[in-house]
Amino acid sequence: MIDLSRLLKNDMNLLICLYVLLKERSVSRAADKLYLSQSAVSKQLTKLRHVFDDPLFERESKGLLPTPKALALEAKLQQILLQVDQLSDPDLFEPQSSTRSYNIDLIETAYSTIYPRFVPAALAEAPNISINSRDWNENSIQRLLRREVDFGIGIFEWDNRAKTHVQTIPDSLNYVELVRDTSACVMRKGHPALQEEWNLDTFLKYRHVQVVTGGVTSWLLHEVLDSKRLKINNAVNMSDIASAVRLCEKSDLLTTYPYECVREFVESADIEIKCLPLDLEPGGQFLLWNKQFDNDPSHKWLRELIINQFSD
Repeated sequence: MIDLSRLLKNDMNLLICLYVLLKERSVSRAADKLYLSQSAVSKQLTKLRHVFDDPLFERESKGLLPTPKALALEAKLQQILLQVDQLSDPDLFEPQSSTRSYNIDLIETAYSTIYPRFVPAALAEAPNISINSRDWNENSIQRLLRREVDFGIGIFEWDNRAKTHVQTIPDSLNYVELVRDTSACVMRKGHPALQEEWNLDTFLKYRHVQVVTGGVTSWLLHEVLDSKRLKINNAVNMSDIASAVRLCEKSDLLTTYPYECVREFVESADIEIKCLPLDLEPGGQFLLWNKQFDNDPSHKWLRELIINQFSD
């Protein structure tokens, strides 16, 4: 068997090749990424198989299927290559002259509850940075794990009945709770429900506007109702809370949304806001990032700036 440590010290390209093969699951796509011929990648794969004394990949109809050994190596490779990449990073980050671009996956509510708190301060210190935003979706955790985004801002629950409990956040991610919020029910002033006892039966009696953002159609409220074999009668699905509030204002429809986001409509819309007639623990909006960014100066600067805006 080949001396692993000596070979890898002499040929870092082998590690890079293995990492790209794990990401692409295809010799041809890996070759394109590495600007090599398929023959060259195949030769490196043969050498890697000798190094690790394992086939590493098996061919299947859709490409390459990693062996358990290869999958176990992926996280280690990611960390090694990140550390090598960071050798060229400056030890200090100078916000005033930086043109750094940050990528953030965030829930729709964060645009109104989180961004106004930190973006002005960030641009005041670093006027030439860019913040690229994308709605949080079912792939956002994986994007964080693969370091395809710098940060995520997502909702996680403290209620033990929730599928998205705080404890479900992967160990590879660090996180800080920025805001804790509870959901509320919006209805028009003069709604007939206001003349009835406000309980779960009344809440479920009327039809609702479901606000769907980032592809998320179910959360703690729905999970608790499902456990009771109850269901909200949705008349309309929308992706914009402002439009949902206006629709409720003009009809007998109800909508449920985080309180911090709907309270801003109280003065401008003819609506009432009621607490949900159901015992739910408030959830939190969390800032998440990959632990491998912990010591990156530019990442640390924005991370600490965001956290400091919510330290109270």
